[in-house]
Amino acid sequence: MSLPLDGLSAIVTGAGRGLGRAEALELARLGAAVVVNDYGQPGRDGSGEASAAPAEQVAQEIRAAGGRAGAHLGDVSGHEQARVLVELAVETYGQLDILVNNAGILRDRMIFSMTEDEWDSVIRVHLKGHFNTTHFAAAHWRARSKAAGGPVYGRIVNTSSEAFLAGSAGQPNYAAAKGGIVGLTTSTALALAKYGVTANVICPRARTRMTEDVFAGFQEPQDGRLDALAPEHVSPLVGYLASPAAAQVNGQLLVVHGGMVAIVERPKVAAKFDAAKETFSFDELDELISPYYADRPPNETFAAAEVLGLKRG
Repeated sequence: MSLPLDGLSAIVTGAGRGLGRAEALELARLGAAVVVNDYGQPGRDGSGEASAAPAEQVAQEIRAAGGRAGAHLGDVSGHEQARVLVELAVETYGQLDILVNNAGILRDRMIFSMTEDEWDSVIRVHLKGHFNTTHFAAAHWRARSKAAGGPVYGRIVNTSSEAFLAGSAGQPNYAAAKGGIVGLTTSTALALAKYGVTANVICPRARTRMTEDVFAGFQEPQDGRLDALAPEHVSPLVGYLASPAAAQVNGQLLVVHGGMVAIVERPKVAAKFDAAKETFSFDELDELISPYYADRPPNETFAAAEVLGLKRG
């Protein structure tokens, strides 16, 4: 019996630990050959002995389970390193079929306290990192499609966040980067559909090294049950979106955590006002728009804070 991803190859960025690791393991479990990317370098264990880099440790774990995997130690926020990563997958496995963009960092601070570097570094790793790998993967699929004279197989799974959907006061850089990733995803979905490629974006909630401070108040269960914030709640959705079964899913945003998946509807026009003459005057706008917002709660903005209350059951 064949597995859903048999014969396919994948890249997972930021896969040395946490969510990316769980995603790489799941893709491999479903049959894909995986290039495990992470920025982490080799280190030393508790006895002082040399230890493999996190990405190589995950690749070893996949191979030990009978799968195929290799490691790439590099920062995908660097355009050239992203090119090398995609070329490594193509050279190793003949082609690239699946790209999972997960790599990211946090530099949380309020907007009035945030430094330029805290802003730039988060935008660079998250948003530019997603662009870099997507750029080279898209060029690969486009060239293959032109050579084949028709659509090929391609899947992109990007990683946004509820911080973008709900608005996170202490994460303006992160929320902005994650919002940008949604825009990148929907644009990519439309641009690559004719080549047979889908692009979707998930908003996962998971306890990882990056988010340990964010979820410090959420206690892990002590009775042996799987933590509701375990990355293993997220990785099956990534495996599904990477599979042939998800061929009709494109340009979509899905929230996932704790045994729950929610499909988020695109924004809709709530109201429309027309000028009485060719253009609006200040007074006319005041007469039309001010009453519309007069009774609205002050914290009800474009952000969809209700997603934070979603849970299984």
